[in-house]
Amino acid sequence: MTQQPHQFILSPSTWLGEGKIILNMVEEELAFYTKWNVAQKDSSGKIECIQEIQVKGLSDVMHNSFLFFDLAPGNFSLELDNPALGKIIGKGLITDKVVAWEFRSPQIGFEGFEMYEKQADDVYLMHAEYATTDQLRTVIRGKVWKDLSSTKSS
Repeated sequence: MTQQPHQFILSPSTWLGEGKIILNMVEEELAFYTKWNVAQKDSSGKIECIQEIQVKGLSDVMHNSFLFFDLAPGNFSLELDNPALGKIIGKGLITDKVVAWEFRSPQIGFEGFEMYEKQADDVYLMHAEYATTDQLRTVIRGKVWKDLSSTKSS
């Protein structure tokens, strides 16, 4: 098996990140910090990830559960489990430089994408946009990097 070009999402590890969230209903940019805990691929080929998001100035830490499955060369499927949205299935793609996914859920009026572009030293620039039918738009820009202080053996 060839070495994956990406460590993010595809190997057990912890990732830290930071950036800005822009909500179309709020004038200011909100700083955020994130942590991804990526589990080992299970016997059925699924990878479970827990994402924590802390927005500066808010006391609550948001949690998203991701399940990556049907991993194939160049693409994958994923399930997002979010307290506000429930479970949503999405599609993803992997290229040499990018790991990205999108969700389209017309039933609940939710769609969006996240894109992680690989830089040097296992740092990824990320860009995400989400929208709901009630005209709420969220744009997220930042970066994530491997937490070297908690390196798991891979």
